[in-house]
Amino acid sequence: MRFTRPRDLAVAAVLAALVAHLLLIAGYNSLPRLPAFVGLTFLVLGGVEAWFGSTLRARIRRKPGTLPVEALVAARAVALAKASSLAGAIMVGAWGAVLLYVAPRFSDLEAAAGDTLAATVGLVSSAALIGGALWLEHCCRTPEEPEDPDKINGFRG
Repeated sequence: MRFTRPRDLAVAAVLAALVAHLLLIAGYNSLPRLPAFVGLTFLVLGGVEAWFGSTLRARIRRKPGTLPVEALVAARAVALAKASSLAGAIMVGAWGAVLLYVAPRFSDLEAAAGDTLAATVGLVSSAALIGGALWLEHCCRTPEEPEDPDKINGFRG
């Protein structure tokens, strides 16, 4: 398994931004106003994934008072993290395109003022989702095995 690379997320964000920008050029005037806090869902999901990652990390490292993690639970958590980071990257690109489209028109279009707030909230929330997902994925890594105590003491039996 390969861990998520920032390069892969950046490519997804740029492609989503290009597609979203083209769609905005073609039909922004026919769209309804964006709800100001439409992107907060991703902020909540990012927070939940970060919390889940911290909880799972303690269990994977077998901290006292925690239950061991089944391999399937960790595998599902990694799958969730990979999907969430990709979705977050796509939405960062889309919200970034909206923000770049409406910010220069802030004073010209009445709808652009509200859409600027919505795009900013969406962009920040999507970035939080990426952060939470990458943290969850990081927490699912198996810890390094401790060195063999016999090798430390010089015994090579």
